[in-house]
Amino acid sequence: MTSTRIDDIDVLIIGSGIAGCSAAIMAAEKGFRVTLLSNSASPNECNTQYAQGGIVGYGENDSPEKLVQDIQNAGGPICNPKAAKALAEKGPALLHSFFIDHIGVKFSRNEDDECETTCEAAHSVRRIYHAADATGREIQTALLKKISSLANVRLVDSHTAIDLITPNHHSLDPLARYKKPRVTGAYVLDQKSGEVKTLLSPKTILATGGSGKIFLHSSNYKGARGDGLAMAYRAGAGIINTEFFQFHPTTFFHRDANRFLISEAVRGEGARLTTLDGSPFMKDYHPDGDLAARDIVARSIHEEMVKNGQDCVLLNLEGLAKKGMDPKERFPTIYQKCLEYGLDITKEPIPVVPAAHYQCGGVVSDKHGRSSLSDLYAIGEVACTGLHGANRLASTSLLEGLVWANLAVEHILEKPSNKDRFLKKISHIPDWKEPKENKEIDPALIYQDWLNIRSIMWNYVGISRNTKRLRRAANDLEYLRHRIERFYRDTKLTDDLIGLRNGVQVALIIARAALMNPQAMGCHFLKD
Repeated sequence: MTSTRIDDIDVLIIGSGIAGCSAAIMAAEKGFRVTLLSNSASPNECNTQYAQGGIVGYGENDSPEKLVQDIQNAGGPICNPKAAKALAEKGPALLHSFFIDHIGVKFSRNEDDECETTCEAAHSVRRIYHAADATGREIQTALLKKISSLANVRLVDSHTAIDLITPNHHSLDPLARYKKPRVTGAYVLDQKSGEVKTLLSPKTILATGGSGKIFLHSSNYKGARGDGLAMAYRAGAGIINTEFFQFHPTTFFHRDANRFLISEAVRGEGARLTTLDGSPFMKDYHPDGDLAARDIVARSIHEEMVKNGQDCVLLNLEGLAKKGMDPKERFPTIYQKCLEYGLDITKEPIPVVPAAHYQCGGVVSDKHGRSSLSDLYAIGEVACTGLHGANRLASTSLLEGLVWANLAVEHILEKPSNKDRFLKKISHIPDWKEPKENKEIDPALIYQDWLNIRSIMWNYVGISRNTKRLRRAANDLEYLRHRIERFYRDTKLTDDLIGLRNGVQVALIIARAALMNPQAMGCHFLKD
């Protein structure tokens, strides 16, 4: 295996979703040379692409104070008020100036040619901007179009970050271990050639998204396996709140289909959850009924399924018709996807089940997007700013990615790196060395290990937890981690193997965090 050393980078960004792409554009337009990595064959393939519902904007009779209150009501007492205030004060204005005015995101418009707003659970006003039911796809398309016009952004697909480079761990200088912990780039696998590249950069931004795919049922894209969180953990970065993993209440249930998100906006527009015999049940669990916070709705559906011995519940869309709304026009993506499996949502209710959706915790990230390691920033779902607390308020995640991309780039601009000083710091960093044994990978082992991880996480660390299950999960995952680590050490590197190593590490981080926290709150629901 060959190795290439690249140090002509000012800002290395790992992850090509809303946070990574926004940061890349902002940094490039300030004159920085940016390298933007995607572990997918197409940078379109990320969780942003599949975000349906929308993004928080300006609501009628709205205010930053109202938004902060809604965020805190959803996130509970551990919601960071400073992060909520930053989002509420900066976010909607930045959405207009950057997304709409600068890169041309086309949100749905009303008859007065204003951005159309919808309502989602736990919001006190209609403030969600959307592009029909494909908001994320519209944003991602506009971001990538803008990036393609910028000469100083090097967008590289099919490249998987293996580990962050930290002189304390990787330098050949034996005294480097005593210096302040910092990140100076990443070792990266070129999936097509098999080459491992040493990418060296004064500033590194983690924007790798979440880890929903470590659960058996998930709304996330296949690469959401916790790569960034695992790399940051191994590098020594602070990690917080990982026990709070949000399950989306409604994903499409069909035995021949992967879980497909049914946007919360469907309920926001009047759809109602029922049992298979058509009986509404959400008012039995919470006064807000179908528009209660996500953790409450997900648990309520789970309880109804267990109580009635049923595989799913139904989402009845008759309420939309009563408001004069055509589901086919308001939710065209959902309509077409369901139609592929023989379901016409204009005539039939949608069978739905909860699925792992959003990682509320992550790499500790401050008001500038900085992690606890010097020169490493964490933004978007991989990060924990404290904004989401114990339970994310719907449609704040896309806005968080945009706001903290802006905050991180502003800080990098304020604290520019001295290139000569940086080159001295990396002079003792070695290139990647392949293992002595370099066995071919066995796909059956990868498949079975993933099945074990996902089953453990779903059954023991899922929607409803107890101490006995969490202890079993931590023990089983620790055994799996040791076995996978041995497998990783003597096997030829592939994206699948790197993802497996990261996935089991993140699963163990989450299980241990859940076991260590005896207080049931939000997404961390303990029956005992």
